[in-house]
Amino acid sequence: MTGIFIATVFTLILFFLERMFPLRKRKRDTLSRLTVNIAVSLTTFTVAFFLIRPTTRFFLGWTANTPFGLMQWFKVTGLWEVLVGFLLLDLSFYYWHIANHKIPFLWRFHNVHHLDPDLDVSTGFRFHPGEVALSTFFRALQVAFIGVSTSTFLMYEVLFQMSTFFHHSNMRLPLRLEQALNFIFVTPRMHGIHHSNFRRETDSNYSVVFSIWDRLHQTIGLGVSQERIDIGVPGYARKKDNHLKQVMIVPFVQQREYWKDESGHKRLSRSEKMRRKAQWLVE
Repeated sequence: MTGIFIATVFTLILFFLERMFPLRKRKRDTLSRLTVNIAVSLTTFTVAFFLIRPTTRFFLGWTANTPFGLMQWFKVTGLWEVLVGFLLLDLSFYYWHIANHKIPFLWRFHNVHHLDPDLDVSTGFRFHPGEVALSTFFRALQVAFIGVSTSTFLMYEVLFQMSTFFHHSNMRLPLRLEQALNFIFVTPRMHGIHHSNFRRETDSNYSVVFSIWDRLHQTIGLGVSQERIDIGVPGYARKKDNHLKQVMIVPFVQQREYWKDESGHKRLSRSEKMRRKAQWLVE
């Protein structure tokens, strides 16, 4: 309960800060978006409570008693178990995130998260319940194979949730501060590029907590100014695409061409003039 309280307070602080110091201009009415995102999240939290929570609890107990998993096999304990556990959990989420983009069936559900026309804290809990249900299988394998202790898993979960809300926020940090943070963590400017409606930019910056995974796998993209970013998926940019009913049924109906806008142009990659090769985030 302490972890939930900390994450909730942190999220509320971000909610107010992103309104005081916005990073990007909003395209849509905040109240209507927030209503849809909260409604979606309520179904998501319900699925998580009845599927993911008992599944992870079962496998955490099973790996501890068997013993099973990398941590058990190599007898990693103490502080090392926490550090290595955090890294392995985060790395596995990096791969799962890529899978949600590259596997068409998974993308049908993950697309609901990306077709939000603006990006803020509320996007951080806008995931289709189908995506959460499908992730139950991943979470079972993740916990079983890594074999972390319950305490390490719960600590990482708090960090995971706080990081998710932080990097989805529309909060403008001083550039130098964010560049320093981004050397280790995923930050709002970095993840904003991932939500760009250019496919090449969406296919970058998959990390969740630690930015090192994108750097090591060469999937990082930093040289795009936030003022040039349009959030969303061009094939689903109509206002009615973000009505609650449409958001809930879109994974189950015939899919449009995701990266073609209403004028028929494919938004795959912006011109070299508009994109900079950068080792650091830009303004």
